[in-house]
Amino acid sequence: MTNKTDKDELVFLPLGGVGEIGMNFALYGFGPKNQRRWIIVDVGVTFPGDDLPGADLILPDISFAVERKERIDGIVITHAHEDHYGALMALWPMLKVPVYCTPFTASMLEAKQLSEKGAPKIPLTVFKAGERFTVGPFDVEAVHVTHSIPEPVSLMIRTPLGNIIHTGDWKLDHEPTLGQKTDEAHFTRLGDEGVLALICDSTNAMREGDSPSEVEVSQSLAKQIENAPGRVLVTTFSSNVGRIRSIAQAAAVAGRKVLILGRSLLRVVDVSRELGYLDGIEPFLSEEDFQSLGRREVVIILTGSQGEPRAALAKLSRDEHRNVSLSAGDKVIYSSRTIPGNEREVINIQNALVDQGVEIVLDGEHALVHVSGHPRRNELKQMYKWVRPTIGVPVHGEARHLMAHAELMGNSGIEDVAPVRNGDVLRLAPGNAEVIDHVESGRVYKDGHLVGSQDAMGIKRRRILSWVGHVVMSLVVDARGHLLADPEIVCEGLPRMADDTDTFEDILYDAAIGAYEGIAPKLRKNPDRIKKAVEKAIRAETREIWGKKPLVSVFVTKV
Repeated sequence: MTNKTDKDELVFLPLGGVGEIGMNFALYGFGPKNQRRWIIVDVGVTFPGDDLPGADLILPDISFAVERKERIDGIVITHAHEDHYGALMALWPMLKVPVYCTPFTASMLEAKQLSEKGAPKIPLTVFKAGERFTVGPFDVEAVHVTHSIPEPVSLMIRTPLGNIIHTGDWKLDHEPTLGQKTDEAHFTRLGDEGVLALICDSTNAMREGDSPSEVEVSQSLAKQIENAPGRVLVTTFSSNVGRIRSIAQAAAVAGRKVLILGRSLLRVVDVSRELGYLDGIEPFLSEEDFQSLGRREVVIILTGSQGEPRAALAKLSRDEHRNVSLSAGDKVIYSSRTIPGNEREVINIQNALVDQGVEIVLDGEHALVHVSGHPRRNELKQMYKWVRPTIGVPVHGEARHLMAHAELMGNSGIEDVAPVRNGDVLRLAPGNAEVIDHVESGRVYKDGHLVGSQDAMGIKRRRILSWVGHVVMSLVVDARGHLLADPEIVCEGLPRMADDTDTFEDILYDAAIGAYEGIAPKLRKNPDRIKKAVEKAIRAETREIWGKKPLVSVFVTKV
């Protein structure tokens, strides 16, 4: 029997993407507290740095959702950027609920599944902007917006307690190079119907004015390509199909062929051609065609704008690419922004390119060669005017972005501004917006085919290994504790020489033997005593010589 005090509530619960850039994962719940039905919007990733050795991806901890998977009615994906759909293949097997997405997102996901061995077969329901569908108690309508990828959508989520607009990623661009403009008329109609809450992108909430148009970038890129004396390379986000199209059109005008480098770019190009987004564009060349092209005959679009060490641009900067190389006087255009945290890696690659005599063109410093896919302050205010929400909830940003957006919402007349963080359960109705609970949230890590915490994946131990190395020693003793053979020692990640004449292995071997011989003969029968004495001696000796204590593993085998 339902408790009389239980009542229907409408709640918003982010488990990722609020207080950080990336890893977007939002839950909307409707019903009494212990009987709520849920819908998930977006299942994204973020990417690890050098402090997470071995980790491939960072994913949201969705323990809360997994524990309630029987009451989750579906997942809706707003677009095919990694920070919005990149965790789907890793996390969907924990939930196994229906997934709804646009045709481009579906095709990108299917291409990923084909390229990854053992990928789950996720059943997809495809929708298009303007369509309306039901997910449990939620009536969902997709609204066309402009972003830096094909087919992004905002969502109108209707419930008996009020309507929510979840913007996803969007911007205003009166001259997009691909797709339609953000649908002002549609948003205005939704505002007329009544919007309880606007859950809105905060990425550029600190930037005044309006975003430049993608067509301005297209014109600027055309000038850069036309005037180049040698090869032109353009590195950009692989999913920005509109940018790829603009580069290809500029190359054609300049009489150049386009060559594609990078697996993620090739995947996007294949999907885009299949869906018609590259209609009218000549087929692109592959790296095998490079040697047949003169320096003024080619534009290369390639991966690596974020300093990824295995991407095409990084390999070229090290002159390690198997088929392609650069010459002094070639030009590399960064048609992208550097994601915070990647600055050092990007600069290192740029320095290596400069050492080869390559010209670097950066957005803002040399030319307008990139625009963001997110709204600046004037665009945000325009959205408020269209939809006229009662409640404003800033999401998709770090703390400073969220604070700036909350202030803008308040100053723009939104009467109830509700700041939240990952794990906050925000009640949207009935009553005023209020955080009524906090649940477990955080991060887990994809390492190869496995997903788990830092401890479970061994990442913390790897990090320690990268700092101090590892010493392994094996001793074989008889029942009385006498050594039956010389101990074996291996040092990994330590300096080779301890001084001008002795190796670390030799010195640590002597320290271990000294520790063994220092144990009273009658006590050597205990392998644990030998183990502890040798470990202590090795750590002490390395600290004395090196100033660091490595990980030490001692194995004592009694035969």
